[in-house]
Order: sequence, then structure tokens, then C-alpha cells
Amino acid sequence: MRFTSEQRLDDGVLEREFTLGEIPGILWTPASASAPAPLILISPPPLGLRKMYPRLAGRARYYAAKYGFAAATIELPGSGDRPRWAAAEQARADLRRAMEAGEPVGDEIIDALVLPLVEKSVPEWQATLDALLSLPEIGGPVGYEGGVISIGVRLAVVEPRISAAGFFAGSFVPRSMFEEARQVTIPLQVLLQWDDEGNDRRAALDLFDAFGSKEKTLHANMGGHTGVPRFELDAGARFFARHLK
Repeated sequence: MRFTSEQRLDDGVLEREFTLGEIPGILWTPASASAPAPLILISPPPLGLRKMYPRLAGRARYYAAKYGFAAATIELPGSGDRPRWAAAEQARADLRRAMEAGEPVGDEIIDALVLPLVEKSVPEWQATLDALLSLPEIGGPVGYEGGVISIGVRLAVVEPRISAAGFFAGSFVPRSMFEEARQVTIPLQVLLQWDDEGNDRRAALDLFDAFGSKEKTLHANMGGHTGVPRFELDAGARFFARHLK
């Protein structure tokens, strides 16, 4: 891991950009801590860190300044300035074509769109976690929240260092991920926007039902994809505070 820039923000949080091989990312750490900080991995949607920076930084700074967590994010494969790959571009084009035509989005399109992203992203998150936990100011335990819910499901299954996860139910989910969801046992908090125009509500509820966790909570709010209530930020922070401190 190589830090490429750093700045102390007005709330005292230290923000550092880094690269890990070809993977760019950002790390936020609290102003001061008497012990190594717990860590939250914030996975973005595949829209690019530059575009998503205000939302990601807002969450990370809140976690760091108010709760003393470290938080980190990385650019997903094929997003931002990272190289595109043809199969993903074709899958996105097929998705747009189906949605613009008002046609059902079939399993073939969903699998082509999501599964390669999961296969590429999860090892990168694990390598990032290795590097972050080697820093003296970060000590775990580790939480995860974000973005493409299938990435979170796979990470929760294969990565024992993740102790709790907050998922956003707002992306297409391949059928094979439902079987993986039954293997998830860590505490979960799942956020669902009830009127999300790009989300299959029934599939989101079925996925929540499939999770094998003994502690799982569903927060469902009226409104579309961008209408998440402000209080959900604090609800997520308090969820992680219960399980990471």
C-alpha cells in the first residue's frame, strides 16, 4: 500500500488516498485515538470514486469523527479510471436496453453483470484488508457496508475477519447468491428503499429471508433510490458501534 496524498479535514479526520497495486482507494482515520481503531469497509456502487466521493466521504467522516472508526473505500474493477472490460460493458448495455424497452431483466443479463464483478472485487477487498490491518492505527474488528449487495454477501461468507455488515438492497442479485446468503451468519442490518425504481422489492425481501444470520434487521423506508432518510446514517453507525466496539 502506497499513500499518495493526505489532508487533515476540518473535523480533524485524516483523509489519505492510496494505491494498492492498480487499485486506488481512500482511508479516513479519526483525529486521535488511544488504541487502534475498528475499521469499516465502505464499498461504493460501480459509478467511480470521484462521482461518489461526497456520499462516501460523508459517511466515513461521520463514522470517524463521531464514533472513532477508521473507514476505507476502493475503486471497483471497471469503474472510475480503472480499465474497462468488454464483458461488463456489454452486460451494462444489455441491461439498459432491456430497461428502456420495459422488458424483464433476465437471469442471463444479471449473471453477466454481477458475477464477474463479485469474482474480481472480493479478492481485491481481501488484499486491501490485509494492507489496512497492517497499519498501526487500525486494529479491527472489521465491518462492511455497501453498494453492490452480492459483493457483500460473498465477502461475508469467505472473510472471517468481517464481524458485521450493513447491506443496501438496491442492486440486481443473481439466483446463485441466494444460496450463498444462507451461509451468512454475522449480524446484518439491511436497508431497503421501498419505492426504489431500480430494485426488485420482492427479490430484496427474499434475499433478506435467505440470510442465515441469527441477528438480522431490515430497515425499510418509503421513497426512491436517492431518498434514504438522514437518520439511517446514525442507525448504521450505532449498529456498527454495538458489534465493533
